[in-house]
Amino acid sequence: MKRKPKFVRRAWYRYSKTGLRKKKKLVWRSPKGRDNNMREKRKGYPPVPSVGWKREKKFRGQIMGKMPILVNNLRELEKVNKEKELIIMGKIGKKKKIELVKKAQEKGIQILNINVKKFLEENVRESKKWI
Repeated sequence: MKRKPKFVRRAWYRYSKTGLRKKKKLVWRSPKGRDNNMREKRKGYPPVPSVGWKREKKFRGQIMGKMPILVNNLRELEKVNKEKELIIMGKIGKKKKIELVKKAQEKGIQILNINVKKFLEENVRESKKWI
């Protein structure tokens, strides 16, 4: 399977509002216009998404070969399969988050949106301040 290119908006490099130094603004917008060379898929212009770029059904939505799952509480964490799934922490308070991170670390489950070591070190330091 050939590698999928990063589809970026036409002329994003020209203007700050369309993505110059703003990664979130690099969203795909279909090129429009009668004489647009990118729309016509001419040689030397960035690729345009079309039929055939979609991933195989069994690999869709995966990150590093595992499916990400949103976790908000301990019950949801216990249902996670370590070999097939990764977790993404939901919007929860610090107290519950510390509890979930410790439990996930014990089970050996990978968390995508938290650096576990750094998170636990900071919170242990903070809790010692208040004692």
